[in-house]
Amino acid sequence: MKVRTRVAPSPTGDPHVGTAYMALFCLAFARQHGGQFILRIEDTDAARSTPESEQQILESLRWLGLDWDEGPDVEGPFGPYRQSERVAQGLYQKYSDQLVENGHAFKCYCTTDRLDEMRKAQTEKGEFAKYDGQCIHLSAADHAEHVKSETPFVVRMVIPTEGTCIVKDRLRDDIEIDWSQIDMQVLLKSDGNPTYHLAVVVDDHLMEITHIIRGEEWINSAPKHILLHQYLGWDMPELVHMPLLRNPDKSKLSKRKNPTSILFYQRMGFLPEAVLNYLGMLGWSMPDGEEKFSFPEMVEAFDIDRISLGAPVFDVDKLTWLNGRWLRESLNDDEFADRLVEWAYNRENLLKVIPLIRERVDVFTELAGKAAFLLEGMPELNETDLAIKNLEPEDVLKILQFALWKTEALRTWNRDMLNDLFMQLAQQMDRKVRDVLAPIFIAIAGSPVSPPLFDSMAILGPDMSRARLRHSINILGGVGKKKLKKLEKEFNALGR
Repeated sequence: MKVRTRVAPSPTGDPHVGTAYMALFCLAFARQHGGQFILRIEDTDAARSTPESEQQILESLRWLGLDWDEGPDVEGPFGPYRQSERVAQGLYQKYSDQLVENGHAFKCYCTTDRLDEMRKAQTEKGEFAKYDGQCIHLSAADHAEHVKSETPFVVRMVIPTEGTCIVKDRLRDDIEIDWSQIDMQVLLKSDGNPTYHLAVVVDDHLMEITHIIRGEEWINSAPKHILLHQYLGWDMPELVHMPLLRNPDKSKLSKRKNPTSILFYQRMGFLPEAVLNYLGMLGWSMPDGEEKFSFPEMVEAFDIDRISLGAPVFDVDKLTWLNGRWLRESLNDDEFADRLVEWAYNRENLLKVIPLIRERVDVFTELAGKAAFLLEGMPELNETDLAIKNLEPEDVLKILQFALWKTEALRTWNRDMLNDLFMQLAQQMDRKVRDVLAPIFIAIAGSPVSPPLFDSMAILGPDMSRARLRHSINILGGVGKKKLKKLEKEFNALGR
């Protein structure tokens, strides 16, 4: 049996370090066994998926050196490797129909209102909220009437009402999950698109995936996937549920407390080897205990059964320390210079910056000061720097938080989109544009004097721009749970 592993990110936002973490272990396991590693794009969420996000995923994983054998950009014998293209081929509809015909799934005509009332009643009784099975009992005449009236429907899977499912996981003892805790999952939505649960099972089978290495948050979904394999007469791949990355306070890794975008670390000037090395340290260690190791060294020594199930902490300070070791120990002067030029002074970067500063300098020596904010990480700011005339400190914090939320929802990142976004924010907050832009300008540039704000943010990119907004918010004391809830209410009242 040839080992085949995969990683299947959704292109709905910035490329996440959690994706790189899973991809690293998938790739290491595949390479160790002479197998293949597949990249699959799960883009059936048409409302949130963007080509820009997909491209960022590809670029960030390649920057780390996580090269795949098959994928949307290299093709392969089991393509296409985008779920949207597989939907167009009718792949998922075919298996949904098969499940319905064999009595393993059924058409559900329940309205959203009925489902909401059902879940509300279950919750009030202290019951597990799940579908009550109403449509599974419909007669042939009832179905015919719905067909005649063209009632919208979804396809749900049949779930046993008694007993337990045994989830066999390579890293854990057998996990028993009561079927009573498993919902009758929607497999096919009313628009004909599959849900994750149908698509992932079909794709893993057709792409001959042998080992599913994924985060432990999917353990509770495993019974649905095991059952679908049984219904379709397929062998279940071996399951390996990795421990989730955590913030230093042991909470689930989130962008509120830690930069989570791969591109942020690229923009900050981390070496890809160091980032990959650090991700490899999380949940696993070299037999000799050495913390600094290359990917080939990891592959040679890798033993998936030695993965620790303790909560691995993603600590930026530890990553920074490790990156320093790589800079000092693994690069000679020539290599250091080459990497520096590649990071900061490559032609592509320079061509973005030059139009913003060439009219502001008379000699080249002035370039460093004019463009410094584009090359630094987090600006050195304090509360005094963020004291804005005509604004109370609470107002500054609110503007920065609203700006962050607005930019997090932005799917296309360019100067014009940013301009429109902040003009809209000023209007929605009923404030002068200059008052709204002032704290954002300081947060982004670290100074009241710099090239134009929107052009600068376009060059910095979404990852660094959002990180600087979060940095300034933290300087002002951050947003606690109580304050966050209040701000969220105000923000939602603005409209989108």
